[in-house]
Amino acid sequence: MLSEKDFIAKPLSPSIENGSFQWSAPSNIALVKYWGKKNKQIPANPSISFTLNNCKTITKLSFIKKNSSITIGATIEKFSFDLLFEGKPKEDFKPKIQKFFERIEKYCPYLIDYHFIIDTQNTFPHSSGIASSASGMAALSMNIMSLEKALNPEMNEDFFNQKASFLARLGSGSACRSVKGNVVVWGKHDEIVNSSDLFGVTFPSNIHPNFNNYQDTILLVDKGEKQVSSTVGHDLMHNHPFAEQRFAQAHQNLSCIKTVLETGNLDEFIKIVESEALTLHAMMMTSLPYFILMKPNTLEIINKIWKFRNETTIPVCFTLDAGANVHVLYPENVRDTVLQFITTELVGYCQNGNYICDSIGTGAIKNL
Repeated sequence: MLSEKDFIAKPLSPSIENGSFQWSAPSNIALVKYWGKKNKQIPANPSISFTLNNCKTITKLSFIKKNSSITIGATIEKFSFDLLFEGKPKEDFKPKIQKFFERIEKYCPYLIDYHFIIDTQNTFPHSSGIASSASGMAALSMNIMSLEKALNPEMNEDFFNQKASFLARLGSGSACRSVKGNVVVWGKHDEIVNSSDLFGVTFPSNIHPNFNNYQDTILLVDKGEKQVSSTVGHDLMHNHPFAEQRFAQAHQNLSCIKTVLETGNLDEFIKIVESEALTLHAMMMTSLPYFILMKPNTLEIINKIWKFRNETTIPVCFTLDAGANVHVLYPENVRDTVLQFITTELVGYCQNGNYICDSIGTGAIKNL
């Protein structure tokens, strides 16, 4: 089992003068939620997620050696980088990248040898209400690992992906689940082989065909700023009156959903996934300070989904992120019927009628 020390890069001679890499990495949606963390981005409970396919961040990392004859501008900062979003400078993103570099310097000491240009864009609108930190940090981490592999060509693919997930976690916890797909577990769990608090692992069992190309239609109920940041939300689990029960519940639900993914029991899948979504919001409603992250239209959509499922027996369900948006999950073989239901019954509850069609994907991809 790998430890933090295994991810500290051996002394590498920065023999590469310049170059660039480009990776795309997807967002993911947790089925069993991670909520609450310890120091160094360690989760308080394990989680499991579907890796998405269409909601991606595409990041190009260009680099040039600082002592190169090419002038990169005077700087007294340890880390030297420019950040572009959709080709334009984005100064308000820079502090998060600066903090990320500081966190990973111990594991990637070669970062101080280069000036970087980070050019990033999302396949979904930036103001869509879809969190881009997971996909963004995963894409950046894959690029950094491409540089490390160029400096250390003997690195194998498994270590490459594990360290990329390890680094991504230090930028945004759930980002560690966006490196590989299609179902990823993060957090130590007795029934998941090789599971770790340090990085995400691909679900180790065979997944039932019922979940092949599972669909996720994201209903954008509210595209505004999150009412409470994820960092603040996680911190509210410290001294939460129901924290320990919640962490135990997550372990139990992960055991149950492991069996569900292996057997294809969609009724049980629905129970676990919807319960987990509502539990996440219940934790926020019972913390101090307390928050209600749902909007009235979130509840309208949930009730419409329940009514539709009861009347049709079609196995469609919802999950939620830490906000008002609703992820509608359903098998591919009922896609046409569910999309018709969404467009006729649910889109009216979305801000400006906006929604995104997505499905299970396979993880980060290197763009040649």
